Order: sequence, then C-alpha cells, then structure tokens
Amino acid sequence: MAQNTRTVPAGTPTNVTQKHNKGGIGESTLRPDGTLKVTGEFAYSSDMWHEDMLWGQTLRSTVAHAEIVSIDISEALAMPGVYSVLTYDDLPAEMKNYGLEIQDTPVLANGRVRHHGEPVALVAADHPETARRAAAKIKIDYKELPLVTDEASALAADAPLIHEGRDDHHSGHVPHPNIVHRQPIIRGNVEEARKRADVIVEGEYTFGMQDQAFLGPESGLAVPSEDGGVDLYVATQWLHSDLKQIAPVLGLPEEKVRMTLSGVGGAFGGREDISMQIHACLLALATNKPVKIVYNRFESFFGHVHRHPAKLYYEHGATKDGKITHMKCKIVLDGGAYASASPAVVGNASSLSVGPYVIDDVDIEAIALYTNNPPCGAMRGFGAVQACFAYEAQMDKLAAKLGMDPVEFRQLNAMEMGTIMPTGQVVDSPAPVAELLRRVKARPLPPERQWETAGEGADVRALPGGLSNTTHGEGVVRGVGYAVGIKNVGFSEGFDDYSTARVRLEVINGEPVAMVHTAMAEVGQGGVTVHAQIARTELGVTQVTIHPADTQVGSAGSTSASRQTYMTGGAVKNTCEAVREALLEIGRRKNGSYHPAWAQAELLLEGGKVVTDGGEVLADIADILEDEAIDLELEFRHRPTVAFDLKTGQGDGHVQYTFAAHRAVVEVDTELGLVKVVELATAQDVGKALNMLSVVGQIQGGTTQGLGVAVMEEIIVDPKTAKVRNPSFTDYLIPTILDTPTIPVDVLELADPNAPYGLRGLGEAPTLSSTPAVLAAIRAATGLELNKTPIRPEALTGTL
Repeated sequence: MAQNTRTVPAGTPTNVTQKHNKGGIGESTLRPDGTLKVTGEFAYSSDMWHEDMLWGQTLRSTVAHAEIVSIDISEALAMPGVYSVLTYDDLPAEMKNYGLEIQDTPVLANGRVRHHGEPVALVAADHPETARRAAAKIKIDYKELPLVTDEASALAADAPLIHEGRDDHHSGHVPHPNIVHRQPIIRGNVEEARKRADVIVEGEYTFGMQDQAFLGPESGLAVPSEDGGVDLYVATQWLHSDLKQIAPVLGLPEEKVRMTLSGVGGAFGGREDISMQIHACLLALATNKPVKIVYNRFESFFGHVHRHPAKLYYEHGATKDGKITHMKCKIVLDGGAYASASPAVVGNASSLSVGPYVIDDVDIEAIALYTNNPPCGAMRGFGAVQACFAYEAQMDKLAAKLGMDPVEFRQLNAMEMGTIMPTGQVVDSPAPVAELLRRVKARPLPPERQWETAGEGADVRALPGGLSNTTHGEGVVRGVGYAVGIKNVGFSEGFDDYSTARVRLEVINGEPVAMVHTAMAEVGQGGVTVHAQIARTELGVTQVTIHPADTQVGSAGSTSASRQTYMTGGAVKNTCEAVREALLEIGRRKNGSYHPAWAQAELLLEGGKVVTDGGEVLADIADILEDEAIDLELEFRHRPTVAFDLKTGQGDGHVQYTFAAHRAVVEVDTELGLVKVVELATAQDVGKALNMLSVVGQIQGGTTQGLGVAVMEEIIVDPKTAKVRNPSFTDYLIPTILDTPTIPVDVLELADPNAPYGLRGLGEAPTLSSTPAVLAAIRAATGLELNKTPIRPEALTGTL
C-alpha cells in the first residue's frame, strides 16, 4: 500500500495563477488512459492495422564485428508473398546514416557490421511468417574482424578503430578515436586537499548493462501517401527528433514525412533513438503499400540502446571530524558501437559524479568508449545512476572508517541552497538533502521476522527464495542501508531546449471547451493528465480535449530528462495564459463600458466565468466568446545553460537539480545468497505536486527500476564474442509483484522559483538512490564489500 506525506513550508511560493477550478493542478485526477490500459482495451502501436498492409522484417548480423563479403537475396526475393528485399545499396538518398547527435549509425550495414544484431537487410511480405522465413533465406558471407570489448582493447596503441576517419565535433578533443567524448572537471587542488585528510578511501566499482525492458515492443505502421511522402504512426519518445533523422535518409522534405504518436508501452530512454521507423518507411515507399513492423521480444533486445555499463574508480578523503576533503574519480562508460546519447551521458556522469555533497577540491574524468558491444544510450537516470552507485558506496566506506553513523556523515556534508557545484554552478533553489535523509531514517522500521505466522510453519513468501521454499528463517540476516542522489532536470550544456503548445478555446454546445495540442510523447508518465489539469486551472473550464500528438504542431522535445512537465507543461501554461488574456481583451471590448472592474480589477477565470479577485461574476466565458475561437501556439524555453569547458568542466550546464533519498531494508539468506527486499522507503522533493497520485506512481516506479539493477537485471555480453547471451525475459529478469517491496513515499514540496508552478522534474531521481541503498543494506547484512551490480547469489556465498 502506497503511503505518502507532503510538506509545504509556510510562505513557499507556487505561482499558481488560478486556484479554484475543479480538476486543476494539485488534484489527483485520474488518467484518461488508465482504465483502458488496465482492461486491455488501450490501442498500442503494435495493435495498428491497415487493410492492405504488408509486414516488415529486419535481418540482423549474427556476429559482432565483421566485413560483409557478399549478400545474396535471390532466394528471399523468389519466395511467394515477398514484395521487397532491401540492402544498403537500395537506400534512396545521399544521406545513409542517422543519429541523435553524431550521425554515425548506418540505416543498413555498409560493408561492415560493428555489433551483434546490427540491421543488414529488410524484407516486406504479405504475412509476418513469410517475411521472417524470407529474411532467413538471405545469405551473408562474413569475414570476422578483431573485437574491441573493453577499455584496454579500445585504447591500445594498435586497437582497431570502430569508426575510421571521424570528423564529428567531439573527435578533435578526445585522446583516442575510440573515445566518443571526454569530459574532465577540475576545481580546487586535490593534491593539497589530500594532505588535510585524516582518512582516505578508494574503490573500484562495476555497473552492469541494464535494459529498459519496456513491455510494448518497438512497432509502427508506415503508410505511403499520394504526394510521394509517408505517414508514420509509431511509438517513440521524441517525434520531431525522429523526423529530423528520418526525412534525410528517405530523400524527402520534412513536410512530406508526417508522424503521429501511437500507443506507447513504456520507454525509459529506449525509444529516444531510431529503431524501426526508417525501415518501415523505406519498405512502404519501395512497395507503395502500408508496412507494419513489430519486433518480438528477442529482436527488441537488439533494436534499442541500453544503459551504459561502467567502470568507476573513486578516491575520497575526510578529516577526523567527518568533513570531506577531496574527491578524485574516473568514470569509463561503454557506449558500444554507435554514439547515440553517449556524449550527453558523459556530461551528466562527470558533472554529477560528486553527488549531493559539498566537496571543494575535485579531479574528475568521464569518458565513453566505442566498442563492438551493443550500443548504449539514454535510460532513466542518464549517467547519474552509475555515479550514484559508486559515490554512495564511498560514503559508507568513509563513515565506517571514521566510526560515524552513515546518515549523520552524509548530513554533515550535504549540499544545500547556495552550494557551489564542481562545475562552478550555484545551486539556487532548495536542496533539502539532509532533510530527505532525516525523513527516511526517522520512519519506523518494518517488523522483523515477518514470515512467522500465528499458525503452523512459516509464510515463505516473506522469505528470501519465496515460494521456492528454500528456508524457513534459518541463516536469514537483516540489513538496513541508506543512499541519496542528485539528478539534473532538462537538457543541458547549452542545448536549445524548448517545447511548443497550441491551445484553442471555443464554445461547443453552449459550454467553453479547451483543446490542447502538443507533440509530447505520452509514454506512461501522465503528461496528458497534467496538461488537462493546467488548462482547467488557467482557463477556468471543465471540458479539455487533448489532441493526438503529431508533427503538425511544433516540437515538444523528448519525453526524457524528467523534463516534460516542466517544459511542455510550461508551454501549455504559457499558451493558456495568452489565451486567457485574449479572452479578457474580448470581454473588455464587449463589456468594458458596463462594469468598471473590467478595466481595474485582477480578473480570473473560474467555473466557466470571468470573476474579480473578490469573487464577483462579470460574465460567462461562453457569452464572451459566442462564435469566436481563440487559437494560439507558443514556445516555452527554460533559462539558458552553457556547455562545460572541455578542459576544466566549468560552466552553468544544468537547468535544475532534483534530489531523492532511500532507506532499504533487506533480509539475506547468507547460506544460499538469496535476497528479499522488505521495504524501500523514499523521500523526494518535487517542488510542487501537480498530481499527487502520478507523483507517487513515478517515484515508486523509478524505485523499482533501481531495485532491479541492484539484484537481478543485467544484459550479459560474452567477452570473447561480444554477443548478447540473454535476449529474453526468461534470462533477463525484471522485478515482478512478488519481488517489489512496500515503497512508502514521503513527498516534500519546496518550490523552485525558476520553474512553472515551482515544480521539479521527478521521474528519474528515485532510480538513482534506490540501487545503492539496496546494496548498502546487503553489505550491512553480510559484511561483504560488494562493488558490482547486480548482486548475484554467488557473490554472497563466495562461489563465483
């Protein structure tokens, strides 16, 4: 059962313009898609259908690094029901690569494959099984090449270059062509600070490759149009980014590639890159028929990027009274074969590597490598997750070496408003790190030995191993651990981050109705709910229609970086405010001579009426509008950021910071190495909860994803072949309802004066600190150091 409390300090500004409209911000209104999803009636992208559509299939490489000697498609083309087979030579435009930042990813492999599962050929057929069998008949002769799989092989003097002749904007400042991007951060003097340290702790940490594991596989439907263009219906995170990558490789202007968001079954960063979009469009244009592509689960593991696995090397020092003197670290991220979002992940990992602590002297280096491993990119937490795992382990080591309580040690060094980050940026909004830690520690611990029942025997569901009945309590030890993390919100480092919203206000059947149109990708975060709440708040209407997201309106940016409520919510708010002013201007023109309040008073929209701040009703909105409609489209931008200096890392690179803390309670069967997470209590500052139900859901979801990577989730890549060994939910495990503990949520609302309504982006922060909290609890139960995620039974039993 979810538990939450909320704290709003007296006098905290929230900048709410209209406060009294039912279904507005601050209420836990229900999701419009919620019932459809839980009853199975919601239409996801994989449910789309067109009467005369074909089915697309992708043929992927069976080796990780090889020259393509030859491709023979003759048998596939000869199969009945096959309409088209495409390879690199069939691509229609001069541009044959794509990418979020660096266009290094080929639409189809060109003479060489760089990772296991790389797309090589496409098939369109009248039945999905026919397409699959035809793809299997394509004969490819590979000549395997030496593999690059880790830092040593990537940076060796004679290392094979994953991308020869690089000319991207990062290539000029990296020390080796197999480094995608490097970001140092230097502040103070670490060598001098080290002399002041009474204790020094070091650690080497390994973070495994995590999959987003969204339940809805990649899918979409491309429909050729009469003007030579294409209409694409697809599950994605960023329609306009897709558009900018798709149109050039099709050889079409952007206006001829019309995109509409279809039902999205989760994303978590894995849909920020292109998957099947271009392939479906190519086949549709080649056959002049609609083409649908749906990945199965096996192919999905190859069809999107994953979270970067990482090696992290840390050194911290502290004085005997518990003040941290310095921090030195190196973070090595494995970006895989293509760049994806690696440069931005490097920026996040480096700038947030210090954690939510005051440390004046730092020496930080973060790099991302090109290797022949699977490509890695965006995933919830985006570089900050890996760093949090390492720096929180270091905090526990320091506290133990000093003989201090781990929570009190963190509170002693916690940042607050006014703290200067290692990048030189001042934290200029509330940073309640110490308070979050106090709250999770103060919460009562769950009862011990919950498996003991009043009747005979034990309730094994409450024990490590669960229904496998491996123990009845013998050998089970409890552990408690704490962690806290810091995450940025929004796109950083000078990126022109903006969102667009179109709002139309008109009278339908005698009632004022607002229509909100954005290109925001609803991936489960609840944006469509919040947009309607904002419109009700600002326009005083009850009826709000959310227009389907498409590219016929300006960009809303990506549904990532915890940015959508801040950015597209901000765009909806601003546009609604402009619509309100336009409505009031019409009212002044029509009715101003009848009542002096039209010119003098502050006017509000409440309950479908124009009222004064004293509550006097001046007119009905419907009477003011009559047959007129107000239709406006505006952009919203956050305050500007700058790129980090390439030598020192200095610069105001981030828009906003957000914080979350966790306390994990675990019970460990020390004989078998099995772990039961009993509780994951959390506290988080959200600035302003626009919808508390959605807030709690996001925090609990992020917490559960952090739990997964702590104890079970990892894509296993064979170090000898660079092949993925577990591309299925049989072998890649994610937490089920039986694995997920009670997650009490404590919500603080400390407004950020720079943000719409004072809100903070919140979706990613709980993913950071839940992982190290669970690891800390397991360490407390076992006494083991445990410097790798996920923790497997053999690591606890010493049988590795």
